[in-house]
Amino acid sequence: MRDAQSFDEFYRSTSGRTLRYGHAVAGDHGEAQDLVQEAYARAWRQWGSLATHPAPEAWLRLVVSRLATDRFRRLRGWRTAVSRTGLPEDVRPPGEDTVLLVAALRQLPANQRQALALHYLFDMPVEEIARETRVPTGTVKSWLSRGRTRLAELLPGVASEELEVNDVA
Repeated sequence: MRDAQSFDEFYRSTSGRTLRYGHAVAGDHGEAQDLVQEAYARAWRQWGSLATHPAPEAWLRLVVSRLATDRFRRLRGWRTAVSRTGLPEDVRPPGEDTVLLVAALRQLPANQRQALALHYLFDMPVEEIARETRVPTGTVKSWLSRGRTRLAELLPGVASEELEVNDVA
């Protein structure tokens, strides 16, 4: 059984040193915070046996070191891929239309958003959406119709005909 009080004492007495160690190992303060957080999470999961370990802080440092090594290996693979293919192109910020659409979608009920996303982003027919969401096809048609109607109200300058699709009506 884990003793929260002894773990809290262990954390308070070792966290500063462990973070400094993680920073030295990772070379980046933010990365060190992630490593140390993961190490303490693992320590908590094993605290029942780790509390009796002769050197729990050494165990913690070992975990931080191994996590840092794993991340460096993953980064090395990424660097190799980048050296072969070049850096990916910069992603442009979203356009005004995208920002307006996302703001309007956030105002719809979740079931309507889901139906619209599945239908328009994944090109799923009504029947398939009904199977995935486990509702009748009439319900999906209603969600799509109501969602398009509400979007037309929320998006100035967009004609409701632009939001209509013949296969759903």
